[in-house]
Amino acid sequence: MAKIENGRQSVDTRSIRTISSSHIDDESSLGSDSEINGFTSDRQTDKYGFIGGAQQYSEASAQDVPPEVLRQREVKWLDMLSHWDKWMIKRFNKVRLRCQKGIPPALRGRAWLYLSGGKVKKEQNQGKFQELDKQPGDPKWIDVIEKDLHRQFPFHEMFVSRGGHGQQDLFRVLKAYTLYRPEEGYCQAQAPIAAVLLMHMPAEDAFWGLVQICEKYLPGYYSPGLEAIQLDGEILFALLRRVSPLAFRHLEKHKIDPILYMTEWFMCAFSRTLPWASVLRVWDMFLCDGVKIIFRVGLVLLKCMLGTREKLKACQGQYETMELLRAIEPRYMQEGFLVREILEVPVTARDVERVHHSQLKRWKKNRGELNFKPPPRMHGAQLIMLAEPPRRQDLQQNPTIVLEASQPASQLKGKGKEEKQSKKKKKNSVKKSQPAVEIPNPYPLPNDPPPSDPPAPPPDSSSSMQEPVPQTETDSPHQQKEPPTDLPPAKESTLQRSTQSLSSTEQDTYL
Repeated sequence: MAKIENGRQSVDTRSIRTISSSHIDDESSLGSDSEINGFTSDRQTDKYGFIGGAQQYSEASAQDVPPEVLRQREVKWLDMLSHWDKWMIKRFNKVRLRCQKGIPPALRGRAWLYLSGGKVKKEQNQGKFQELDKQPGDPKWIDVIEKDLHRQFPFHEMFVSRGGHGQQDLFRVLKAYTLYRPEEGYCQAQAPIAAVLLMHMPAEDAFWGLVQICEKYLPGYYSPGLEAIQLDGEILFALLRRVSPLAFRHLEKHKIDPILYMTEWFMCAFSRTLPWASVLRVWDMFLCDGVKIIFRVGLVLLKCMLGTREKLKACQGQYETMELLRAIEPRYMQEGFLVREILEVPVTARDVERVHHSQLKRWKKNRGELNFKPPPRMHGAQLIMLAEPPRRQDLQQNPTIVLEASQPASQLKGKGKEEKQSKKKKKNSVKKSQPAVEIPNPYPLPNDPPPSDPPAPPPDSSSSMQEPVPQTETDSPHQQKEPPTDLPPAKESTLQRSTQSLSSTEQDTYL
C-alpha cells in the first residue's frame, strides 16, 4: 500500500521486486565497479548492466534484433538526429514508427534527450546545471535523497556501490531538481526516473530529461499531495470500463481504489515493474507519444490479469486481487507481447484529455479545487517541440568524447606543401610526351627485321606512373577540412569531459 512520508504519499516498497541493497556488504562498497563489491567472475553482467535481480536480461523476456537490422536502424536514427526539426515537423509519423520498433541501444540516450526536449532546454540554459550543482541544497531534502540512493536498482552495476559514481550522479541530479523547483522539492518516485536516465546519458543531460518528464509528460505527479496521480488513477479506471468491462466490474465490486495498484506503475513509468527490455521499449514510445502510452500499459496489465472469468476465480476478494496485481505473470510483460498489446489498445491522447476533463469536474464537485495546479500536459515530443520551437543551434550534436586530437597548424601547412609538390610532379609527368613504344608483330613475315628492344622510359616518369596514389591525397580534403563557421567554438564542454555515462562510448562509435 501507499504510505505517507515527509508530508507526501510514497511508493510501497513491498511491491518492488528488487532486493534491498542492504544485503550487500557495506564494508566492500568503496568504489564504483561491481568487482569492488564482491561481484566478480561468478556474477555475470547482462547487456543492460544488471548483475542480478528480477529485471536481469533473459531470452524469455526480451526480443533480440539481428545485428544487420540494428546497423540499418542506427544509420536511419543518425540521419534523423542530424535533421531533427525537419523530421519532427514533416515526418513525425515515421519517427513514431521507429520509436515503436525500438531505438538502437547505442543511440537511445541521445534520442531520448531529443524526444523529451531536454536537448533544447539544456542549450537554452547553458551553465544552469553547473550553477545548481555547486549549491549546497536544502538540508531537509538532502537527508531524504541520501537515504533513497541505495534503493535505486541495487543490482545494476552503476548503482551497486555505495558512494560510487552512479549514486553520486543520482544525488547531484535529484539535489539540482530540488533547487530548480523548490516549490515541489523531492519525491521518492523521482529517483528511479532519474536513475533510468543516468544509465543512458551524463548527469547534466539526465537532469534536463528529468525536468521535461516532471514538467511536460507527468506534470504534478511529484508535487505535494499527489493530486495529479490520484486524478490519473480515476482516468485509468474510467478508460478500463471501455477496454475491459469485466476487470472494471471486478475492481468496482471490491472497492479497490486505483491509487492502490497504479501509483508505482505511473509515478515510476513502469521502471520498477517490467523486465528491463520491456522498460526500454515502453520508454521509447512514452517519450515519443506521451502519457497515453503509460495508460495503455496499465490497461494491458489489468486486462490480462483480470479480464477473464478464469482469472477472477482465483481472486475472490480485495486481498487476493491486490496480490495478483503485485505478481503479474511474466508472459504478459514479455517485450514482444507487451508492445503488440500496447499498440492495439484503442486509447488516444484525445481520449485521455476528454476523460481528464470529465474527471476534473467530478473532482471539483466532490473535493473542491486542486491545491496544486500543474502546467498543462504535453502529449508527446511533437507538441513539446511546437510549444517551444528550438533554434537551429539548439539541435546541434556535440560529441561526448574527443577521440583524436587535432594536428598542429605547422604540421598541416608542411603537409599541404608536400601534397602540392607531389601533385605538380604528377601533372608534369603526364604532360611529358611519352616515346612511342613499338609493339612487335606476333606473326612476323620472313623479310621483316628482328624486333628491337623498346627504349627504357625515363626513371621519373615510370616511377610516377607505377607508384600507387598516396592515401593522404584522397583523404586529406576530408581530414583537414576546417569546421564550418556557423558551429559553436570547439571548447571542452562538460559532456566532453564526462566519463560517467555508461552509454557514452557506445554513442561515439557512430559519430
